[in-house]
Amino acid sequence: MKLSKILSLILALAMITCCLAACGGDKKEPASEEGSVDLSGTYKITMWVSEKEGVAELFQQQIDAFEKANPGIKIEAAIEGVTEADAGSKVVNDVATAPDIYCFAQDQLARLVQAAALAKPGKAATENIKNANDASSVAAATVAGELYAYPMTSDNGYYMYYNKSIVSDPESLEKIIADCEANNVKFRYALENAWYTASFFFATGCHSNWSMDENGEFIAVDDTLNSAAGLAAMKGMQKLAQSPAYDSNADIFTDAGVIVTGIWNAEAAEEHFGENFAVTDLPSFEVDGKSYHLGSYSGNKLMGVKPQTNAKRAAVLSLLAQYLTNESCQMDRYNQFQWGPSNKAAQASEAVQSNASLAALAKQNEYAIPQGQIHGAWWDIAKVLGAEAKAAKSDADLQTALDEYKAAIDELFKLTPEQRRAWTVIGNVGNTNWDTDFEMTESPEGTWTSVAIEMKAGNEFKVRQGLSWDNNFGVEFNGANIVVEADGKYQVVLVLKGEKEAEITLKAAN
Repeated sequence: MKLSKILSLILALAMITCCLAACGGDKKEPASEEGSVDLSGTYKITMWVSEKEGVAELFQQQIDAFEKANPGIKIEAAIEGVTEADAGSKVVNDVATAPDIYCFAQDQLARLVQAAALAKPGKAATENIKNANDASSVAAATVAGELYAYPMTSDNGYYMYYNKSIVSDPESLEKIIADCEANNVKFRYALENAWYTASFFFATGCHSNWSMDENGEFIAVDDTLNSAAGLAAMKGMQKLAQSPAYDSNADIFTDAGVIVTGIWNAEAAEEHFGENFAVTDLPSFEVDGKSYHLGSYSGNKLMGVKPQTNAKRAAVLSLLAQYLTNESCQMDRYNQFQWGPSNKAAQASEAVQSNASLAALAKQNEYAIPQGQIHGAWWDIAKVLGAEAKAAKSDADLQTALDEYKAAIDELFKLTPEQRRAWTVIGNVGNTNWDTDFEMTESPEGTWTSVAIEMKAGNEFKVRQGLSWDNNFGVEFNGANIVVEADGKYQVVLVLKGEKEAEITLKAAN
C-alpha cells in the first residue's frame, strides 16, 4: 500500500476522535464514526489571531480549557496578533512558514485554496460544522462544494447608524437625504467601494455570481448589473451620490448624521451620537414609482488549519480548531469583544439577541447576499460605478457606465496566457484613481518596465499580474501600497527575484 494511502487511513481514524470531542462547549454532539486513535502528546503550534488587544490572551484561555476537555493532549501555542484582513495574503506569501492555525476574512478563501494553504476538515467534522453554524458562514467557508475552513463569526456586514433627533423616517433614503441636507450633516456611505456599491444593485435584483473549479480558479461569471434593473440601481445611487450631504468616507464620524458601517464601528457610533444614538437596517429608495430596499453583503471571519505532514498532528489541529469555533468559545468572544457569532445556538442567546447593532445586522441580513468567492479584479471594476453615478448628467451617462463595466467583466475571461502573465501598474497615479492599468514590457526576462507615468508626491501604486489582485507587489508581495516621494514623470521597474520576491524602483522618464 502506498504511503499516501496509509496516511489517509490514519487521518481518517484520527478524525474519529476529533468528531467525538471537538465541540466540548456545544450542546449538540457531532456525528460519530467507528474506531479511535490516541492523540495524547505535547504539540507545539503557532497561531495568528486578531491583533485587537486581549484577543490573544482569550485564545490562550480557551486553549487551556481545550486541554482540560481533552486529557492527555498538551498544546504549547505561540500566538501572534495579525489582522484578519492581512492574514490570507501573508499566508499565501509563504505557506511553508505560515502558522498552523490562522484567522482570516472570507474573501481570502479562494487564494488560500489555490495556494494549498488549507486542510479540509474530515467528513464527520464537516457535518458537525454545517449543523452548528448558519448557512451563510458555511457557504463562506466552501469552495466548489468542499468545506475548507471553520466559521468563527457572522458579523461582517453593514447597516445604518443615525442621529434619531435629525432623521425623521429611517426607512426612506430620500427623506434621510433631505433631513441631512436640512441639518447640514453628512450622510456617510462608501459608495466608491464595491462592497458597498453592490447594495443598490442587490436592491433591484441584480447579481454577480462567480464560478470556480476545484483548484480555486475562476472559470465563469453570471452577472446582471448591466440591465434595466442595474440602471434603476444607478438612478437610486445617484440620488445620494449627488447630494451635498454625501460623503464616501464611512470610517470617520465627523459631522455625520447618518453613517453606513458595521459592528467594528459600534463603539464609535455610540460615542458620536450619544443620547440620540439609533441603529437599524438600510432604508428603501424609489425609482420610476417603484420602491427597493437596499441590499448588502453578509460576511464572515473564518479559522483555517494549514496542511500537515503528520496525520496525528493534523487531527489534533482539527480538533482544536473545532473547539475554538464552538458555541462556548464564540460566546466568550462575543461577551468580551462583541464579535457576532456564526454558531446558531450562540446567535439565539439572550445576550446576542439584545445587542442593538447585531439586531440591526440580523434585520439587514434578510436583504443581504452572502459574499461568495469573487474575482480579485471585480472590486476595481465595480467600485467606479459609485463615482460614475455621482458624475453622470443623464441616464445615458449611467448606461454608459454599465456598458463599460460589462465590457471590463467580459475581458477577464478573454485574457491570453501572455496577458495573464504580464504585470501592470495601478494606483492613483497618472491622473487616475485605481481604475487604470499602465502597461509594462519585459526586457530582459524577469524585468518589467512601465510606460512613463506622471506622479505626484503622496500618490500610491502597486504592480499586479494578470489585471488581478491575486498576485501583486507593493512594499512586499501583496503588501502595502508604494508611496511616491516626489513629483515627476517616472517609469516603474519591477525586477522579479523569485515567485513572491521582487525589487521595485522608479526611474525618471524623459
